[in-house]
Amino acid sequence: MALLLASNNTGKLREVRLLLADLGVASPADLGIDLDVEETGQTFAANAELKARAFAAASGYIALADDSGLEVDALNGAPGVRSARYGAPDLDDEGRYLHLLSELQSYPEPSQRIARFRCAISAISPDGRQCRAEGTCEGQIAQSPAGSNGFGYDPVFLVPDHNATMAQLDAAIKNSLSHRAQALAAIIPLLKSTFPELNISP
Repeated sequence: MALLLASNNTGKLREVRLLLADLGVASPADLGIDLDVEETGQTFAANAELKARAFAAASGYIALADDSGLEVDALNGAPGVRSARYGAPDLDDEGRYLHLLSELQSYPEPSQRIARFRCAISAISPDGRQCRAEGTCEGQIAQSPAGSNGFGYDPVFLVPDHNATMAQLDAAIKNSLSHRAQALAAIIPLLKSTFPELNISP
């Protein structure tokens, strides 16, 4: 049985399929599902659960959803759960990270630009079984964007250990340290025990 990724984000789908390569991951488009879930939760975990529950009900499949975003200490945790809508609802990825950089202009020192990506993942079956996990990736906000890999805030999220932004790292390195990779690694054993019908190999 395939696992349904409860997202229409092609970048996220590509990343999850790489990280769960030995597990069949279907997209909503694969199943002819057109569903847009309003993210009204106050936390990443609440939004992930909202999406997973809605897609499981609509599809009859076990649905896996994540909600993730960027937390910047100098901005009191913003953009946070509003990461995908930060600045203005109609901004694209570039518009959002340029808005973030403008917000941080008065914080020039690396120590003032501490940030983390946070990811919460929830998997829910149509019969109500559920598991969840979280992951984080610590870093800081770069002075300017760099790199063309990845999506979202990757071009401005600096990983100090690699002296590069997430968007400059190749997929193998990014997938070894990203917040989504951490959360997926944590949820895999829970998927095995909660949903044996997925037949996840040891």
